[in-house]
Amino acid sequence: MSPVTYSHGHHSSVVAAHAARTVANSAAYLSPLVEPGMRILDVGCGPGSISIDLARRVGDRGRVVGIDMSAEVVETARAAAAQAGVTNVEFHVGDAYAPPGDRYDVVHAHQVLQHLGDPVRALAAWRRIGDLVAARDVVYSATVIHPLTPELERWRSLVVALQAANGGDGDAGAKLKAWARAAGFAEVETDVETWCFESPAGRGFWGGQWAERALHSAFADGTERHGLADASERAAIADAWTAWTADDDGWMAMLHGWILARG
Repeated sequence: MSPVTYSHGHHSSVVAAHAARTVANSAAYLSPLVEPGMRILDVGCGPGSISIDLARRVGDRGRVVGIDMSAEVVETARAAAAQAGVTNVEFHVGDAYAPPGDRYDVVHAHQVLQHLGDPVRALAAWRRIGDLVAARDVVYSATVIHPLTPELERWRSLVVALQAANGGDGDAGAKLKAWARAAGFAEVETDVETWCFESPAGRGFWGGQWAERALHSAFADGTERHGLADASERAAIADAWTAWTADDDGWMAMLHGWILARG
């Protein structure tokens, strides 16, 4: 496999957050195009929640294959599919740059290209096997937070800096169109989707996970390893997320770019 440094890692707080993703909240742009009987490859499937949702939508005549570089998270995805009773999905350890050689109606990737050092090469590989390539990625520097304390502003800049230090791009969502064109696609449709966290439940979901991730996940390890932040700064960021979670005025929006690429 081509080496990829996954900036988020697979701490339990990260995997649990990713398991909350569905087609509705993370791939609504693709939803109208998913039809019964389709074959879909889900690259960077993580704990499999989007893959399983797609499998339900393509029905028994369809098939979804999820690949991820982490054997541990692939096992988590397999267990989730078994628990859900969804049998038309399979999960394998795989490489985003060298996906399975079958032909697919759709190759889908959610929050994957931001982690890759050569996103154009990955898109070109997906183009060879997919009739349609659907990808969505965040633009971290465009994240809006209120109240924007110095610690939360620092969090935003650190996420972008860590992605860059690991060879990725925290603002990938803004560059998907350009990357797809460079990969040779003849037709690229693009727009944005957003996440907004402002309700008590929403703030608890986002702020709660990041209060933990700031201290214990690959974010903590990576910012330490690359000399981007020390333990005291990460602790201050964690405390800031906890305070934001408890603030009834707390509001946050994240911009995501998406592409539907063909030809």
